[in-house]
Amino acid sequence: MAGSPAWLLLLALGLCCLGIQGQGYKMTARFSDSSITHPRLGQRLVLECLTTNDDSGVFWVRLDKDGTLHFIVFISSVPRATFEGNKMTSTHFEATKGRDFYQLVVKSFMPQDEGNYFCLMNSNRMLYFSPGQPAFFPVTTTAAPTTPAPTTQRGITEKDPCLKTPNPETIKEKELNFFCDIFIWVPLAGACLLLIAALAVTIRLCQQTRRRRCRCKRPVNGKPNAKPSMPSRHV
Repeated sequence: MAGSPAWLLLLALGLCCLGIQGQGYKMTARFSDSSITHPRLGQRLVLECLTTNDDSGVFWVRLDKDGTLHFIVFISSVPRATFEGNKMTSTHFEATKGRDFYQLVVKSFMPQDEGNYFCLMNSNRMLYFSPGQPAFFPVTTTAAPTTPAPTTQRGITEKDPCLKTPNPETIKEKELNFFCDIFIWVPLAGACLLLIAALAVTIRLCQQTRRRRCRCKRPVNGKPNAKPSMPSRHV
């Protein structure tokens, strides 16, 4: 029986021993349309199995992502298709035989149909199988999510210049500027104080000198050392 556990065990053993392909028999599984590299969702996907011996019939099986083997259909050389559960028809697959190929059609390719597709043949108590034809949806790369603006202490540190670690060179430069200011402005301030003090002393001395001059007697009749005349007496 095509769908029996014994057949599946034989198929699994055959897939595990890929180096024991039959002598004189060649099998190839491929997409009917050579331009297809990845199926699309809901696409009608046609696969072909080419073989040099078309009188023994062909099995179609699928190996899924988890490594589980799934029997799909057995197509005899008559031809007649037997699907899983010993059914003559399938709502999801179609199977036909051409002149030199056996065709499997996935009516609407869905995520559960992804996997490696193999065609196998049992002839003279020997199991022959093709290399696998991978049928997977193209890998979609999603853009990395945008990192929101930091709201933690780190974000505050980056925005607040007062919390930034000072640059050692900047600190040294500020110290040098401070010392330069001291050496320049302190002497200037001292000189200004001395000038103010000298000016104050000068003004004070000038005031005292003026007062002394004002206390001296003025000469009589404009002549110095002149004695005052005595009034004459009349007898």
